[in-house]
Amino acid sequence: MRYQVTIRRKWLKRLEILPARIRNKFYYLTKDLENFGPILPHWRNYSQLGKDRHHCHLSYSWVACWRGEGKSIEIEVYYVGSRENAPY
Repeated sequence: MRYQVTIRRKWLKRLEILPARIRNKFYYLTKDLENFGPILPHWRNYSQLGKDRHHCHLSYSWVACWRGEGKSIEIEVYYVGSRENAPY
């Protein structure tokens, strides 16, 4: 099954200022979200934040957070940025 990943417009603009290495990791993360769904235990720094909320550290300083509800095929990335400002 293929999942549909959406990224909030605010964070799409933010991606432009991230270091290239982090942007590449985020690109691979979104591809894995599309292919495997919201639960990604094979990612080294992945963890669940709640029933439908997840996050993954892209590096020591950068993190991505997303929401994947139940059996829905829609996944929403609601935060990409520094871990200091992460909403968890």
